[in-house]
Amino acid sequence: RIEAARLIPGNGAPIDNGVVIVESSRIVYAGSGQQAPPPQGELTFHVPTVMPGLWDAHCHFFGIPKIDLARVAAESPIQRAMRVGRDASRGLMAGFTSVREVGGLGIYLARAIAEGTFLGPNVYAAGSILSMTGGHGDIHDIPLSLMNSGERVVDLELCDGVPECLRAVRRQLRRGARVIKVCATGGVLSRDDMRHPQFSDEELHAIVAEAGRADRLVAAHCHGKAGIMAAVRAGVRTIEHGTFLDQEAARAMADSGAILVSTRFVGHDVLRNADAAGLPEFARAKLAAGYERGREAIGHAIEAGVQIAAGTDMIHSGDHWGSNGVELELLVECGLSPLEAIEAATATAALTVGDQAEGPAILEEGAPADLIAVAGDPTADIAVLGDADNVSHVWLQGRLIKETVVSGADGADRSAG
Repeated sequence: RIEAARLIPGNGAPIDNGVVIVESSRIVYAGSGQQAPPPQGELTFHVPTVMPGLWDAHCHFFGIPKIDLARVAAESPIQRAMRVGRDASRGLMAGFTSVREVGGLGIYLARAIAEGTFLGPNVYAAGSILSMTGGHGDIHDIPLSLMNSGERVVDLELCDGVPECLRAVRRQLRRGARVIKVCATGGVLSRDDMRHPQFSDEELHAIVAEAGRADRLVAAHCHGKAGIMAAVRAGVRTIEHGTFLDQEAARAMADSGAILVSTRFVGHDVLRNADAAGLPEFARAKLAAGYERGREAIGHAIEAGVQIAAGTDMIHSGDHWGSNGVELELLVECGLSPLEAIEAATATAALTVGDQAEGPAILEEGAPADLIAVAGDPTADIAVLGDADNVSHVWLQGRLIKETVVSGADGADRSAG
């Protein structure tokens, strides 16, 4: 039983003096304390704020120490895999109970978490990123024969033409992918133009249709407008980045029900210290230009009524994992209210994996008991979610994962539970 000064449901107005009751791995009550069943001897926690566990709807478990895709080929996937467990654990302790990993080693990490090797969030992973030859997922600095071997660059797969695209989707499904990721435009880290579309309409349609036969949604990396429009025509459910989204493209997304997945964090974080992040110079220039344009794109999405999901695009390993909640603050800077930013990281974010989700990321009867308690009120100060120290409790599938001591208003330390 969790009794909170405020309950934030994830898709509605906060409730003062709220109560959440959990049995096993599910919520059996969430609402006003006045209407809650009386205590029955349950273990009771008293917290300032209770809310759904957060989602990072766009991240990568590449396990590379610097933001340089060439390292995906240069380092053994075994060595890279050694790093991602720590990244996932840091995210969980910051209140991110679920992540959608859109390319990387996430399908293997998910298995390791399930068997208890690592403590980590629910991981909905895409397996390899699908790219055309010469596209965003093709590392131009290494021989094409190595890219096509599939022996070392397990995070990226090249496919050209409808038959190869079908086989590539099927290979990800065989590996256990719960979402399919495709590059529909150029990107920041690749030696191509961010605005140029990639894959033909026929290829994109084939990828979406094949994924759909297995109830998997497709996430499309899109910066340029032409690629966004092509992805929407193909039935792609989520547009990642959307840097050059304009009013026309935003209306098309809204009409189709496509979700825009924001990725403000990566630009905010990396541009402050590009040298430490190891970002190549050509990529730094593209990231800087795209970051400024991305703010305008989110404005168009808000105006058109496009649903927005929060994602960080964390690419490399390190201590920045655990700061995932800064993305919500950046969304507020772009025009969302704090409550809307929270919805982007809970209820809407869970929609990005469709039927693969364990349940809705909201506080209601029957929903998964993935919950967090927060010191302070994020609807008044969204920045509290950007600091893992403000997340006092984390419950994952009803199991208490984190409990810390917080300081009261009078300055005295007391147990949060």
